[in-house]
Amino acid sequence: MKEYAIDKRNKVRQIREKARYDRETVHAILDAGLVAHVALVQDGEPVVVPMLYGRDGETVYLHGARKARIIRLLEQSGKACINVTLLDGLVFARSTFNSSMNYRSVTIFGRARLVEDMDAKKHALRTIVDSVMPGRRAELRLSSENELKMTGVIAVDIESASAKISDKMPADDPADLDAPVWGGVLPLESRFTTLLADDHVREGIEPSDAVRAMEGKKL
Repeated sequence: MKEYAIDKRNKVRQIREKARYDRETVHAILDAGLVAHVALVQDGEPVVVPMLYGRDGETVYLHGARKARIIRLLEQSGKACINVTLLDGLVFARSTFNSSMNYRSVTIFGRARLVEDMDAKKHALRTIVDSVMPGRRAELRLSSENELKMTGVIAVDIESASAKISDKMPADDPADLDAPVWGGVLPLESRFTTLLADDHVREGIEPSDAVRAMEGKKL
């Protein structure tokens, strides 16, 4: 199926024309982001935690310390809601009511499971590293057995998802168009800038092509 089925969880109810349910759009937003906000309930209270992630097909991998609260909660609950939002600009309308933001946002719902098989855990961690720092993994030493044991990995299999995209100019009320106020969009770009070396780089060591390729990259 090219689109996620619409159900009570993922149905966009406000400004429905901005909704997208196709997998291509959902995956593209997930792949462009770096930080996911993961929501769940602990003892009847809502909890939201920002986490690094990586996507492989219809599975999103999250990682943290094996004993971290969020890893334990996700393991226990068996379900998760994840949101990734990229802000693309401020929309300056001629009224506060119609002023807004341009953005790309995706929310997914799915089954959360602890990844315990060591080969599966290595695959998940490779997915996360390749998503956040493409090409970097080939330069680094392998993780030690102790490091792998100390790392908790949660796999969230996407069951339901929706995206919401706003990329328009202001939608002013006709009565406001003659107001002596500027209207338009102030674009916002999230991008990497220039590499900064730490104090331990040995003489003659330069960033690899893979790392250099990330300079100036726009999310």
